[in-house]
Amino acid sequence: MREKEPLVELLRTNDAVKLSWLTALLAAEGIEAIVLDAHTSAIEGSIGAIPRRAMVRDEDAARARRILAEAGEAPPT
Repeated sequence: MREKEPLVELLRTNDAVKLSWLTALLAAEGIEAIVLDAHTSAIEGSIGAIPRRAMVRDEDAARARRILAEAGEAPPT
C-alpha cells in the first residue's frame, strides 16, 4: 500500500485463522488487506484483550465487504 493512503477497518477479530483466510480470499480477488495489531495481540498473550484488525484501502472497502458477504462472512458496515 502507498504511504498515507486512507484505510478502512473491514473486520476485527481474535481468530488468526479466520484473518488468514479472509486476507487470502481478498488477495485472490486483487484486494490487498493488511492486519494491524497482530504483534501487540501476540505480546499480550493472545488472551483476547486486543483483537487484530483487517484493513483495506478506502477505495476497495465496498468490494471487499461484498466479497466477504458472498463468502458468508459479512463484516460490519
